[in-house]
Order: sequence, then C-alpha cells, then structure tokens
Amino acid sequence: MPLWFETALLPQGWTDGVRLHVSNGLVSQLETGVEAENSDESRAIGLPGLCNVHSHGFQRGMAGLAEVRGPEGDNFWTWREVMYRFLDRLNPEQVEAITALAFMEMLETGFTRVGEFHYLHHAPDGAPYANIGELSERIAAAADTTGLGLTLLPVFYAHSNFGGAPPAAGQRRFINSVDPFVRLMEASRRTISGLPGANLGVAPHSLRAVTPEELSAVVPLADGGPVHIHAAEQIREVEDCVAWSGQRPVEWLLDHANVDARWCLVHATHMSPEETRGLARNGAVAGLCPITEGNLGDGVFPAQDYLAQSGRIGIGTDSNVQIDPAAELRALEYSQRLATRSRNVLSQAEGASTGRALFDAALKGGAQSLGQELNGIREGAPADLVSLDAKNPAFYGRARDALLDSWIFAGGRVDCVWRAGRKVVERGRHVAHDRIVPAYRRAVESVLK
Repeated sequence: MPLWFETALLPQGWTDGVRLHVSNGLVSQLETGVEAENSDESRAIGLPGLCNVHSHGFQRGMAGLAEVRGPEGDNFWTWREVMYRFLDRLNPEQVEAITALAFMEMLETGFTRVGEFHYLHHAPDGAPYANIGELSERIAAAADTTGLGLTLLPVFYAHSNFGGAPPAAGQRRFINSVDPFVRLMEASRRTISGLPGANLGVAPHSLRAVTPEELSAVVPLADGGPVHIHAAEQIREVEDCVAWSGQRPVEWLLDHANVDARWCLVHATHMSPEETRGLARNGAVAGLCPITEGNLGDGVFPAQDYLAQSGRIGIGTDSNVQIDPAAELRALEYSQRLATRSRNVLSQAEGASTGRALFDAALKGGAQSLGQELNGIREGAPADLVSLDAKNPAFYGRARDALLDSWIFAGGRVDCVWRAGRKVVERGRHVAHDRIVPAYRRAVESVLK
C-alpha cells in the first residue's frame, strides 16, 4: 500500500503531497505534489527516522536506580559501580528482554536504527559462554522482535586504565584478548547475516581499556564498517591519558589512529580548541548523548565551536535512562544555552530554525556513523519513516520547520513509525508492546528481587 504524507521533510526541504512506494524495504518510487488516493495510507507530517548512534541496551533496566546520593564526590565513577552490580546478575534471557524494551521505546519515539555498543560478552563469573556469540545473538533477537535497524558494535575491552592496567573484578564480563575477540566478531557477523538491514562495526572501548597495539589489531576487524570509541568523557580520563602519553585522548587518536569518516568518537566532551578543529577536519562523527552526559555530570560538549567548523554529530541514548531523540536534541541545545547564557545557539543563521538545524545534523551524522550511505526520504533509501501526531496540541497552527521546533521544544509526539517499510508503531505504540513489556517486567523483577 502506498504511503502519502500531506507534508514531508525531503532532502530538498519540506514538500507537500508526497507519495511513497516501497519495495524490499526501500523507497522504490517517490511522487510529490500529488493528492492522496483511496488506496493510500494517509498521514499528515512525515520525517525520516533518526539513528541512535550509541546505546547500551541492558542499562535500560537500571534506569533510575543510581539516583541515590553516594559518598562525597558522587560522580561517573561511583555510578559505574552501581552498573557493575546490576549487570552481575543478568542472564542471557534477561539481557534480551531488557534490550527489546529499550529497542521498542526507541522506535516509539522516532529512532529507526541503533548502534548497539555491545560490551557484555561473558557469563557473570567472567567465563565465556559455550557459544561465544550468545549475547550478541540476544541483541540481534531483540532487534528482530522489535524491527529496529541494527548496527552491532562488539566492544573490545581488555584493561582497567591506560597503559594496560589489569582489569577490575567488576569488568570480568567484558574482558577479551585479541584472539577470542576475533572469534566473537566472526560469530557476530554470522548472527547479523540473517537480520535484514543489519550491519557490523567494531568498538574498541576507550584508550583506557585498549593498548595501542590492541587498537591496531582490532580496528581492521570492522572490515570497512564503523569504528566507535569512547573518548574524553571525563576530566579524570583526560588527566590519566596525559599522564600516560603526554597527550589528551582525542589528540592521541587524531595523531595515532588514522581517524576518518568511518569513526565515531563517543562523547568527546572535553576537547581543547585544537582537538575540536582536528576532529571536525577529519570528518569523523562526535557521538553525543546529552541526557546521559547530564545524568552522569560529564560536562558540556563544545557544540557551537565544533559545528561552526563543519563538525559532524550524531545523537545517542547511551545509558538509556530516558529514550527520546527529541529530548536528546533539546538537551543538547539547552546545554549550550546554559553554557553561553544565550538562546538558539545551534541554529545556523539569523532567522533559521534551531530544531531544523539540530535534526539535519543528527540525521546526516547519525547515518554516517552507522555505515548508512543513504539517509532521508528519497528513492533507493531505506523506508525508515516517522509521522508526527498532528492531533497533538503542540503542532496546532504550525508548518514546516516550526513542526520540528514544536516536536523538539514543545512536547510534540510521534504517531507512526515504519522501519524498512513495515509499520512497527501505530498511534505511538509498538505493535508488539503487549508482548515485550511483560517479558521486560519479569526480567527486571527477577534481577532486582
């Protein structure tokens, strides 16, 4: 059945009377300036789906559990101890159920693909599963259940700090050496081969968890796919990196790791002006997770300077404490407003819409970071589509870019979502909601009892 939008955001801009035909999950034909026909499914406001560039799906199950004040100086590192205690109790079935809930919520809010930064590989005692790809298969199963597009990013994690420090006990479920990780990548490639539209990248966790020699061995395993790495999320991380190498994390990567457009540096919060210019110049994507970064007290990314130099960004949900692309984009802009004590910081010019600037940047950079050559609503691109709920009061009297501003800043809502042409969300609710939520509840109540 063709899909018709009263108005839709196409690469050339807002266009009225848009009819889409879908074949094999792709937009096979696109017509503009046409009236709806009786055979069309008609919707009011059409957008391309966004990519979630950075997620740890299992962490959705612990959202809200770390909001109790710890010792003096409660920070990212004390939050991490809460996370270690939570994951110590997860079995494969629970990982799948929690991840499916997270993936469902991504679709319900307008994400259509996720980069799953998957570092939970082993059993609770740290021993490998008999099937080395057991938990990768659980992530793929969650994507299959929900219909979310998957870019699987198996994480290589070997050390607790810079210079090859031995791992801590709480990290035992993550740890690999290079040879087992090669087998894990092979298993992951087999796993996604049966999942339509899925692709594979690699994720050396961070410079504190990977030595230079290991980084050189692991990056080629992406085989031309995306390369994601945490960088400069915390001041302490920057200080430790300088003590180890004499350079800051982003500086070291730019000088030693052949960073290019395939790379996504996740967070990149604490960069010098020189690093900011260098990252923008190299064409890599900065993977920003403003809600998690705010929740953890990480700091504020230098977005104004970075975007002014044509830097590329994507947005991610990271710890999944809240899942909503509009909320991530709003948090990004608000962080800049607070830092500069001004408004509409990330719009591109006088009279330009801030919501449109944020959306366009996240759409382009997100697709790049997850290895998607085509993005947006166009012929040949995946039919990953979102309709906004025109009956929501936030959209009354709005048109064109004001629709994006009202979605991001005024509480507008998603109505329907199509992933590869298949409708997976209807009236804001996932088609498998009643199956996914009870499984999630059983999993979380079992873990927390």
